[in-house]
Amino acid sequence: MSSEDTVAGSVESQPDTTGDAPAGEAAPSPAEAPGQPGADSGPEVGAGEGTAGEAGAATADPASRAARLEQELAALREQFDNLNGQYMRLAADFDNYRKRQSRDLEDQRVQIACNTLSEILPVVDNFDRARQQLNPQHEEAQTLHRSYQGLYKQLVDVFKQLGVSPMRVEGEPFDPTLHEAVMREPSDQHPEDVVIEELQRGYQLNGRVLRHALVKVSMGPGPGDQSQEQAG
Repeated sequence: MSSEDTVAGSVESQPDTTGDAPAGEAAPSPAEAPGQPGADSGPEVGAGEGTAGEAGAATADPASRAARLEQELAALREQFDNLNGQYMRLAADFDNYRKRQSRDLEDQRVQIACNTLSEILPVVDNFDRARQQLNPQHEEAQTLHRSYQGLYKQLVDVFKQLGVSPMRVEGEPFDPTLHEAVMREPSDQHPEDVVIEELQRGYQLNGRVLRHALVKVSMGPGPGDQSQEQAG
């Protein structure tokens, strides 16, 4: 046997160490084989630490969130109290303003009515004086008198509809809010400070003095009467 045949036989008898690896691909190194002690386990350890951190954050997050919500709720309550207080003050101010305006308008209306009616009262006085002085003797005068009485009654009815009423003062105690004393004289029939005569009629408008009544007031019994009573 020749030397070339011997070399060829030894080459054919050696086992194939490449295994079944496909052509063009290298066999995996021991360091890359799964499950080997030398394999890199770094990523797996990092993932575990991240999971633990997220669990801790999830545990602490509800408490901090609740505290934050409590602070926001307290701030909203304070803001609500402030706005509600401002609203209540504004509502009270507006209500007072509305009442004041209504009262002022009513006072102004009454004052205008008083001023207007006060200008008409002298005309009523003249009607009343003429009515008392008229004394018709014949038919024509009586017809005129009836016409005059009708006009006077119509004027008085209008005053009543407006709320104007005359005062009845004779025999009443003197009241400076209603009466204006222009004379004082002794009287045996009336005690002191009693109205004994009406000199000019007074009027009221819905309980408010439209014109004071001009009156004569009693001073009570005179000195002579008092001395006689003491002597008796």
